[in-house]
Amino acid sequence: MQDEADFRGEGHPAGERRAPETANGGPPSENPPIFNIPTGILAALGLICGIYVLQDLFFSPATNEWIAVEFGFSPIRYLYPLGDQSLAWLWTPVSYSLLHGSFEHLAFNSLWLAAFGTPVCRRIGEARFVLFWLVSSVAAATLHAVVNWGEPSLMVGASGVISALMGAACRFAFGERRRGIARLAGREPPLLSVRQALADRTVRVFIIVWFLGNVAIAVGLPMMGADSASIAWDAHIGGFLLGFFFFGLFDRPGMRRTAP
Repeated sequence: MQDEADFRGEGHPAGERRAPETANGGPPSENPPIFNIPTGILAALGLICGIYVLQDLFFSPATNEWIAVEFGFSPIRYLYPLGDQSLAWLWTPVSYSLLHGSFEHLAFNSLWLAAFGTPVCRRIGEARFVLFWLVSSVAAATLHAVVNWGEPSLMVGASGVISALMGAACRFAFGERRRGIARLAGREPPLLSVRQALADRTVRVFIIVWFLGNVAIAVGLPMMGADSASIAWDAHIGGFLLGFFFFGLFDRPGMRRTAP
C-alpha cells in the first residue's frame, strides 16, 4: 500500500500538484473498481447465476426435473448398491451446491457468498478457494445424509458452502482492534487458533446467533417468511464446522502462524 504523499509544489508552479505514482511507476487508476470482489467469487457468482438463468428461461420443466434428480443431492442414493445406479452418487455431493430452487434462494445465497467469500478467497487465492468449495460442499452433504439417512428428498443450493465460509471467517476476519488495523493496512492478520477464536467475544456472539438461527429452523420456526422444513439446517452446520475447525488446512502456508 502506498502512503499518501505530501506535495507542496516544490519545483512546480505555485498551486500545481503532481499526481502520486503507483508502485510500478505509472499513474494511479482514475477509475478504481466499485466492487472489490476477487475473480474467484465473480466466477462462482457467474456460474450459479448462469445455471439458474438457463434453467429458468431456456430449459423445459422435464429437463429441469432431470437436472434436479441427476445433480441434486439425495440421501436415498446411498441405500442402494452404487454399481447398480448411475454415477450421480459421485458428483451430487458437489453439484447440488451449484443449483438453486428459486430466484429468492439464489439472490440470498449470492449476497452471502459475496460477503463472506470475498475475504476468504482474497486470503487463500482462487485455486485454494475452489478446493475449499469442493470439500465444504461434501462436508455439508455428509451431515445432511447422516441426519436424513434414507430420505428421498433432494437438496440444492450453496448454503452449506456459504456456512463453511462463515466458519472460516471466524478464524481471521473477526477479532480485536489491532487485527482490524492490520486489515486496513492491507495486511492479512495471522490465523486465530480455535481456542483464540472462541475466546474472542465477537466470534462467540456470531457463532451463538448463527447456531440459534439454525436451531430455530430445525424445530420448525419460520425464518424470513420461508418454509423452514425446506431449509437444510444440517447441511449448514456441516459446512460451518468444516470451515471453522479445518480452515487452517486451506490457508496459505505463510499465514498459518496463529496470532500471539
